[in-house]
Amino acid sequence: MHKRMGTSLALGLILSACGGQVASDQNASAQADQPAGPATWSDRTRSQLRQAIEGRVAHGLDHMAFDATASDDAALNEQALRYAAALARGATDPTKLYEVYTVPRPSPDLKAGLAAALRAGNLTQWLDGLAPQDANYKRLSDAYGKLVRQPQNPDTRIEGNGEAIKPGATDPRLPAIARELVVLDYLAPDAARGDSYAPAMVDAVRRMQADYGMKPDGIIGSEALAILNMSDADRARAVAVAMERLRWLERRPPATRIDVNIAAARLTYWRDGKIVDARKVVVGEPDTETPQLGSPIFRLVANPTWTVPRSIEKKELAKKGPGYLRANNMVWKDGWIVQQPGPKNSLGLVKFDMQNDHAIYLHDTPAKALFGMVQRQRSHGCVRVEDALGFAEMLARDEGVLDEWHKARETGKETFVKLPHQIPVRLLYQTVLFDDDGEPIVRNDPYGWDDRVGAALGFKAGKALRVQSGAADVGP
Repeated sequence: MHKRMGTSLALGLILSACGGQVASDQNASAQADQPAGPATWSDRTRSQLRQAIEGRVAHGLDHMAFDATASDDAALNEQALRYAAALARGATDPTKLYEVYTVPRPSPDLKAGLAAALRAGNLTQWLDGLAPQDANYKRLSDAYGKLVRQPQNPDTRIEGNGEAIKPGATDPRLPAIARELVVLDYLAPDAARGDSYAPAMVDAVRRMQADYGMKPDGIIGSEALAILNMSDADRARAVAVAMERLRWLERRPPATRIDVNIAAARLTYWRDGKIVDARKVVVGEPDTETPQLGSPIFRLVANPTWTVPRSIEKKELAKKGPGYLRANNMVWKDGWIVQQPGPKNSLGLVKFDMQNDHAIYLHDTPAKALFGMVQRQRSHGCVRVEDALGFAEMLARDEGVLDEWHKARETGKETFVKLPHQIPVRLLYQTVLFDDDGEPIVRNDPYGWDDRVGAALGFKAGKALRVQSGAADVGP
């Protein structure tokens, strides 16, 4: 769990684990062909259900209670369907945990599946095929099993001894601190050397302190160690939550799609079932979170205008005078502040229009420096794309509208280019990523969204430290 992150991490987002065909799809088809007949419990299927529930640690569900000891068929049916639903759709309902969740979810006919499995006398095969079958889910399962089986390893914690570590000092704890800074993406792997508190590590600590609302003095005291320390229990909880989030997702997502991991602020572009691009994004700050949406891009907008939302108008622009509006190419139009096209426009030079009821979309930005930050939860909710013009060029080429896109850009005015095929976008939230060796590593939970999922799965509350970023500009 302390592996070094490398260049493949951007491509290895756990979101990408959901692209393969799974056995539950095949099982559902086979079950539909089963002849009708009595579906009663036998000693064999009772034993199979009991064994499956006893082995629920493989899915991070061991903190939830399921009963396979009932004597009557009705009670066994209820427990079997409840456990099957946990594997097939998740033990929790994201639409109840979050105000907004519109990402497509699986919807298998579990009653028909259970009846067919009972008739065949093979409950094990049916249950085994319901959870995600991809390699990343298996890696998470293996990691979770190791974490819950092993005792708390004191060597993984960086103990405080009452003395803060100041720049230039030497301390035997520094190699462990450097390792955690690499995992959290604040320190380059080749800078993590020795037990001397060198300038590169000091700079990394200062940036981490700033992100977490601490005084960025570079002194490693108890607060900084609290950020760097994560117990095996905390890691196990994060991995279990990651598995649950994968169970929420449809097993056969569109082969061509865009996945955005809000927690990691990274985008992955899939084309015909293969990852063809990955890049950084900037997403909503903790007070204006980017919601978990399933929403397609249906057109590219060259040289977009930006109609300032009322919330930003009142909070950010209410005290700005006419001079500010003129300097930022903003005008009043029909009672709204509208920013005209150009290099200062908060949407940059391209907007990726999406269909949803929440005014959330992908776009360019003039604030390029934000992409160099580690914690990129800095916007008012929309998703800013690194090198958005290059990404738009890629999409236009792939969709066969490159000439139309070039002509639209040359107008200098807001111009729309409809895509011949809508590209599904999934805005997801995963705090566990994979390193170069395929090992899961636990990253920051910027919105604290792991808490409600973990609690619903029966875990005690984890670490409460949260990033305090603050939107860097008035853009969406």
